[in-house]
Amino acid sequence: MALHGWLLAGRLWDPLAEELAPRWEWWAPDLPGFGERPRPRSLQPSLASYGRWLAQTLEAEHPGRELVLIGHSLGGSVALHAAAHLEGRLRGMVQVAAGGGVYQPRAFAQVRRGGAAFLRWRPGWLAAFPPAAAIRSPLVADLRAARGLLACSTNRGAVSQLPGLTRQLTVPSLWIAGSNDQVMAERYVRHLAGYAPGHRLARLEGAGHLPMRQMPERLAGVIEGWLEEAVLAPQRAARPRS
Repeated sequence: MALHGWLLAGRLWDPLAEELAPRWEWWAPDLPGFGERPRPRSLQPSLASYGRWLAQTLEAEHPGRELVLIGHSLGGSVALHAAAHLEGRLRGMVQVAAGGGVYQPRAFAQVRRGGAAFLRWRPGWLAAFPPAAAIRSPLVADLRAARGLLACSTNRGAVSQLPGLTRQLTVPSLWIAGSNDQVMAERYVRHLAGYAPGHRLARLEGAGHLPMRQMPERLAGVIEGWLEEAVLAPQRAARPRS
């Protein structure tokens, strides 16, 4: 299952899904309030609430299925919050351009101001583009969800919580950083990955913040190789021999 980042939508993953098909079953929903999925009024715009929503939705729509979570950017934080609710079902986690765990007051204040300004002045007429248009997702995002998740993901408490959530992972994890990522620098991916027991870090040379769009074939190769070695091989070894 793949989770997109802030202001994006599930179709972000389409090129990667095509590379991994048909061997791997894929589900990349729009998070509530983004893409075409509305946000229920009962869902609070916080990382913890979205993590619980994810676990509940998985149980309702894919009951009992074993899974690997793939998170991108803010979607990676949602995945970390969901992991504790998926005990027994989660077999691995992949984090793409997701990191942090270091609170930087000035930098995060700038991010909040920039995000708030975009939401305030985004041109509504562009929302008339068809749903498949990549430009449309940021323009139709639910205002409360977008503001709330931006504020939540950049406040001191939420940022400081990420290392603890990462340390609690009980499954293997793969952390992927792009050498040219201007949004989530490699050092922050490396920092947060360091808290995960049994993690692996992969560096995609030349990749920016959206490697699933920029170089889906290379990204698929990295993920599939890790899945084979860290997730499938141990499961085969654990099966009783007849």
